[in-house]
Amino acid sequence: MKRFILIAAVFIVTINLPLHLFAQISTDTTEYIIETKDGNQFQGVILSEDQEKIQIQTDQFGAITISQSNIKSKTPVVGSMVVNGEVWMENTQSSRYFFAPNGHGLRAGEGYYQNLWVLFNQVSIGVSDNFSIGFGLVPLFLFGSDAGTYSPIWIVPKISIPVKKDKFNLGAGVFAGTAGFNEDAGFGIVYGTGTIGNRNENISLGLGYGYAGGDWANSPMINLSIMLRTGRKGYILSENYLFPFEEGSVVLLSFGGRTMTKTLGIDYGLFIPIAEDTGLFAIPWLGISVPFSVKKK
Repeated sequence: MKRFILIAAVFIVTINLPLHLFAQISTDTTEYIIETKDGNQFQGVILSEDQEKIQIQTDQFGAITISQSNIKSKTPVVGSMVVNGEVWMENTQSSRYFFAPNGHGLRAGEGYYQNLWVLFNQVSIGVSDNFSIGFGLVPLFLFGSDAGTYSPIWIVPKISIPVKKDKFNLGAGVFAGTAGFNEDAGFGIVYGTGTIGNRNENISLGLGYGYAGGDWANSPMINLSIMLRTGRKGYILSENYLFPFEEGSVVLLSFGGRTMTKTLGIDYGLFIPIAEDTGLFAIPWLGISVPFSVKKK
């Protein structure tokens, strides 16, 4: 009888304790990077977590406890983000090269703003892990109302299919835009691409049919692009095209890089057009991408 009374008393006290006193014990063995609001970063496995604090097991400091109110971000460490014990910056624009897309897609809730040479602007968002959509604008209206009438705007839906994760991906989409409101103002391209490799190092081969003014190209454009990781913050990029025309072909070669920071990615390089009766010259490339997240907390 005394044993029953003791068990009942413990039960009554327990169910009346505030829930926040019980931290949720984590069985997740994924490592996370916890960034605090003062700029410090801690990497390790989450031991427990509740509404007020999180406890993480680190190699350098052992088990530490961080207040939830002091946490700026909590990012899972995936794949090749950790190399020889060093955390490498994540590729904020792993779904494309300078401009050409690859077979990888934005994850659900991921997004980025891309700007090229000030005037080209595009925002892309991952609707799901296999579907993303982007919207773009060149604001010619900044140069007057007449020019603004022909400001190019476009939409970029894309489907990504991981045939074998981090080994082979397929992608397909449409770049559809208009530079006015008459019948001949439409332009764009329908494309498909296959990518061998992961989000950090890959090679892609793509085909695309372009159209402008209501007319489709007679032959497909061919794209071959490469992305190589060089270190914690850097990539080598090469994006190359073959444009077949009735009068002859035009080849567009490029070579450059991408440098990652905590807040953005910076793309830079040279594009070299090669055509018959055309001298050798290079066009500089400069762009930035700013990642953001629309995931629910």
